Amino acid sequence: MSDPSQIAPHGGTLINLLVEGDATAALVAEAANLPALVVGERELSDLEMLAVGALSPLTGFQGEADYHAVLDSMHLVNGLPWAIPVVLSVSEEESHRIGGAGAVALLPAEGAAAIAVLRVSGTFKRDKQKEATSVYGTDDGEHPGVAAVYAAGDVCVAGTLEVIALPAHDDFQTYRMTPAQTRAEFAKRGWRTVVGFQTRNPIHRAHEYIQKCALEITDGLLVHPLVGATKADDVPPDVRMQCYEALFEGYYPKDRAMVSVFPAAMRYAGPREAVWHAICRKNYGCTHFIVGRDHAGVGTYYGTYDAQKIFEQFEPGELGITTLNFEHSFWCNACEGMGSPKTCPHDESTRVSLSGTKVREMLANGERPPIEFSRPEVADILIAAMKK
Repeated sequence: MSDPSQIAPHGGTLINLLVEGDATAALVAEAANLPALVVGERELSDLEMLAVGALSPLTGFQGEADYHAVLDSMHLVNGLPWAIPVVLSVSEEESHRIGGAGAVALLPAEGAAAIAVLRVSGTFKRDKQKEATSVYGTDDGEHPGVAAVYAAGDVCVAGTLEVIALPAHDDFQTYRMTPAQTRAEFAKRGWRTVVGFQTRNPIHRAHEYIQKCALEITDGLLVHPLVGATKADDVPPDVRMQCYEALFEGYYPKDRAMVSVFPAAMRYAGPREAVWHAICRKNYGCTHFIVGRDHAGVGTYYGTYDAQKIFEQFEPGELGITTLNFEHSFWCNACEGMGSPKTCPHDESTRVSLSGTKVREMLANGERPPIEFSRPEVADILIAAMKK
């Protein structure tokens, strides 16, 4: 680490799997003569995360021993905490086609150039039932994360990666920062403590409130929206980014807060994903991480604060990042300000609280939610997007 004041990456070393210089041309030439695998959208996000060190200390797709260790104990075989397996699934047909190859070329699409070579260490059967119940707490195929597991191939190919190039993106170019780059930016700004905020939604007043509460006790805030695969009914990333930009322009101190995108795919794994998100943000250089109400949840699969309670299963200091737990926040008319059940003594009749369904109805009708719930700039962006 160039700056000893910064938090250490998970496992102690920030991984970088991108080859450089003459090694790139040699790897491209080798890849052209290897069996090829087209990598799906979710695994492509994982490949990018592995390449840049967001999933440090992993150096490739996990093998069978680590896969089961994570499912059984939320730890790798070496004892390091890890909450969600990172595997590359293939069909039985693809597995037979690869055969006993020692290396395979990974392609982002059919007919595209290879972006990585996987040095194969083995293959194993994906235990989908066990993975569903361990990671997601349910085997219900209606759960979007479980559905993704069930739809994946039955065989996992494990091995270390050598990456030729990151997956191509034509969006959010100025916001796409690797862990090495966010760490450098934090150091440049003189931030010794940084709080990370995971989001896949527009930021409303409650989110803004807890971010600013966290910013009171840290040097900087990283709003880190997830831009990988999400549910079809989630707000699209480009619309969300417009909302973040509007908020940062008007309501956040530019020297104390920044936005960068998180290329992960959404798992909707609730508590386990909260742990996984925290570990990833530690790799990006965050010292603190906000865990709010129903973090990474979906439907009614998880209890309101299960994602906070799961951190109690780890030894103090074991994860190496400080979590900040927040309850449901709201505007209270009696308090004349934002608060939570911890700080507001009044009953619910004084609180401005809207269901997601009600908010969507208002936006669809071209109606702004109350200013106590959402900044008008954000509401206008969402109204315009819904009209389109």
